[in-house]
Amino acid sequence: MAGNSEQSLINLTKKLLDLNNKAYSQYVEHTKHEGYESDFYNEVKPFSDEVLKVAGKWKEAALEWLGEGQVKYLYPIQIENAFENLLITSVQAFQKDTAARKFNERRFIEMIKSVDYVLNTMLSQLKS
Repeated sequence: MAGNSEQSLINLTKKLLDLNNKAYSQYVEHTKHEGYESDFYNEVKPFSDEVLKVAGKWKEAALEWLGEGQVKYLYPIQIENAFENLLITSVQAFQKDTAARKFNERRFIEMIKSVDYVLNTMLSQLKS
């Protein structure tokens, strides 16, 4: 992968880490609390649209990078799963019923952690 493309992938990965952290913070600091009501058109849709846009570019670049064969401990299925989990958590972060059931809350948090693992593993290999 050319230096410019690699830098672009690093930037996209950092942006997704930030968005993943924002989804987690949204859930913990707002959604989980009594009386919280999300505003679909002013909060949920803009956030999930941004995640979709960045994650789509990231997925394409990440799969290309993986295809070059110089990557350890990461596989295409992990990129696919991270992409799907990002899309799911970008919406679930605003859903009250995520907090209502402990199973859903635990699953949400595990998805956040899983995405963080993949993104951080990528960053460490891109920077080395």
